[in-house]
Amino acid sequence: MQEYIDFAMRHELLVLAWVGLATAVIASAVKARLSPVKQIDNQTAVALINKQDAVVVDVRTQDEFARGHIAGSHHMPLAQIEQGNTTEIDKHKEKPVIVVCETGARAETAGSKLVKAGFQQVYLLRGGLTQWRSSNLPVTKKR
Repeated sequence: MQEYIDFAMRHELLVLAWVGLATAVIASAVKARLSPVKQIDNQTAVALINKQDAVVVDVRTQDEFARGHIAGSHHMPLAQIEQGNTTEIDKHKEKPVIVVCETGARAETAGSKLVKAGFQQVYLLRGGLTQWRSSNLPVTKKR
């Protein structure tokens, strides 16, 4: 035990960095578990779309959306959701809603806003459209 104490005394910054990193990892895991917005993989998203009539909400920019999106998805840029303008999908508050962006970062913000707006089943597509495409799942350029 004395060896650990001696090591910690000689390498304070290293020990502090490891403690900080461990705290961040634990906090992130706890936040993910407690969040009402759950991340799902491509397979789960396809099942929700096909079996539970899930609504896909794409929060990317107009240009990103035009380059390709999941068929049937609603285009609602993040700024629109942040302003509380969800009228296009308000009738789907009882259905599963899958929020999609390019990599998942914007979708997380949008997902939290949708939960606050009363949507009950909000999911994030893990890895976003980048992961969707890399799994060779279909995208369309049609509206």
